[in-house]
Amino acid sequence: MINGMIMRYTVVLEPQEEGGFTVQCVEIPGAISQGETREEALANIKEAIELVLEVQWKEVRRQASTVRREISKVDVADVA
Repeated sequence: MINGMIMRYTVVLEPQEEGGFTVQCVEIPGAISQGETREEALANIKEAIELVLEVQWKEVRRQASTVRREISKVDVADVA
C-alpha cells in the first residue's frame, strides 16, 4: 500500500507436477514464491511483493539522500 492506496499486480500461478504452485509477479522481477495450495501461493506472493518493494524503496531513498535526485510519481494507463 502506498500512501493508503492499494496497488494491484499481475501474478502467474503455475501448478507443479509434484504438487503445489509456483507464482511470480509479472511487474516485479524477483517477486517469486510458492505454496501447497492456490490460496497459500497467492498469500505468499503478496508477502514476497511487499518485501521486494520495501527493499527497492529503501534503496531509492538511500540513493536519493546521497545524490541530488528527486523522487516523483507518474500515472500509467492499464495495459490489460
